[in-house]
Amino acid sequence: MKTCISSMLSLAYFLFFIFPNKASSYSNFTECLVAEHFRDVTTYDVVYTPVNTSFNSLLQSRIQNLRFLSASTPKPLAIVTPKDESHLQIGYSCAYEFSVQIRIRGGGHDSEGLSYTSAVPFVIFDFISAGSMLMLKMALPGIAQKNRTIGFPGSTWPSVGMGGFLSGGGYGSLMRKYGLGADNVVDIQFMNKNGNIYIGRSSIGEDLFWAIRGGTASSYGVVLSWKIKLVPRTLEQNATQLVHKYQTFAAKTDRNLYIRAKITPVNLTPEVRNKTVLVSFQSLFLGRANRLLKIMQKGFPELGLTKEDCHEMSWIKSTLWFAGDVGFPKGESLNLLMNRDLAPKLYFKAKTDYVEEPISVKGLEGMWKRLMQQEEGAAELLMIPYGGKMDKFTESAIPFPHRAGNLYMLYQGVYWNENTTVSIQKKSLKWLRSLSKYLTPHVSKNPRRSYVNFNDLDLGVSNKSYEEASSWGTRYFKNNFKRLVQVKNDIDPQDIFHHEQSIPLFPSIS
Repeated sequence: MKTCISSMLSLAYFLFFIFPNKASSYSNFTECLVAEHFRDVTTYDVVYTPVNTSFNSLLQSRIQNLRFLSASTPKPLAIVTPKDESHLQIGYSCAYEFSVQIRIRGGGHDSEGLSYTSAVPFVIFDFISAGSMLMLKMALPGIAQKNRTIGFPGSTWPSVGMGGFLSGGGYGSLMRKYGLGADNVVDIQFMNKNGNIYIGRSSIGEDLFWAIRGGTASSYGVVLSWKIKLVPRTLEQNATQLVHKYQTFAAKTDRNLYIRAKITPVNLTPEVRNKTVLVSFQSLFLGRANRLLKIMQKGFPELGLTKEDCHEMSWIKSTLWFAGDVGFPKGESLNLLMNRDLAPKLYFKAKTDYVEEPISVKGLEGMWKRLMQQEEGAAELLMIPYGGKMDKFTESAIPFPHRAGNLYMLYQGVYWNENTTVSIQKKSLKWLRSLSKYLTPHVSKNPRRSYVNFNDLDLGVSNKSYEEASSWGTRYFKNNFKRLVQVKNDIDPQDIFHHEQSIPLFPSIS
């Protein structure tokens, strides 16, 4: 299957963090959040507790990973929907006084649910009603309406929150042309552990500005707004062998061309459980279809791309096309991107790897064999091509280190629905971990690397020593992990901003 498509803006968003435990009672926590603290609003406009009739619907509204929608998932003591920065500052004070951990939720796309779950008593700060709670897909129509010759290298997934996207690096269909979302951040507003607000990178220092763009900003404080640089844009049957060639072509071709490979198991017929794998090549080209055809005929003629396979459209409409591939309704109206409720919610678990050398035909065949052990629609592999502009940044330019030398990122995911039995869920998770083990000789090494925006608690959560934390920290950040720890020591020596895979605190590291 094949398919192709041929200034500055200030955006605000809040990220999540948690406070360390402190001997104190939780019973008076909600009493701390009293009406007189919230100027010009009533408590019920801001604070939702389990006795509030809207509590459950608000809690569930942006749990994007339905794994964490079960009755056994811990629920917050309260949900706070701040209207301005002062409400956030009040929440800091109350949470710290009563030793309640804070999780701040934006888009809710955290792979491990860290923005809305915790093993200890916690409160959620939810920005669903705040102007600063900006979804990436909601930002794109506004960009297009202001100027149809500019765009932003955002995500291909609908309703991703701007803050989480940027603070992990942020990849999308324009990254080979313009780099990551985080590569295009030029300034921020930031709130520290004391509730002090800093305007501009010069006020927080270059080390912290570096750490926030790709190093999980939630480890250091709260980014109140991001100032981003917009980029110019213009229009313009042998699956195993195809994928084998794709691995080098996609990373080395014209940087205006982004092609990802999507690989899923399918049943050949509904009657017979005879399986195969379906490979779809999905692309975006910044140029005209005729030029794309010349590139493909010269570099990848085996794919057999024709003019009829291509759809010429504006860049902003191409975002609808990519969103439709992941379950977002297809259509012509850009208003679809403004409706956050249309984004699909799933039960899922994901892992990522980086591939530096093409996986051999034999290696690919081993992957197909394992894919066919899964139910149709229950597993997916995505090959996200690197190269192009991504090769031009050094590994230490921002905390995101996965630059030159990578052919593609390999995403591995399993999915299920509400009717899936617990035993099948466990079987799917076991299968995913088995696939990850199989991939060991085929992916990056020393360290084996992963993408922090698909965080994976299987990699480890232990922070008893720098060496233990490095077992997962270097997989996300390589050598940048040490610098991130050093910034943490300077910015947050009390480790107030903490979660299971936040940047740890080791003051003795030199």
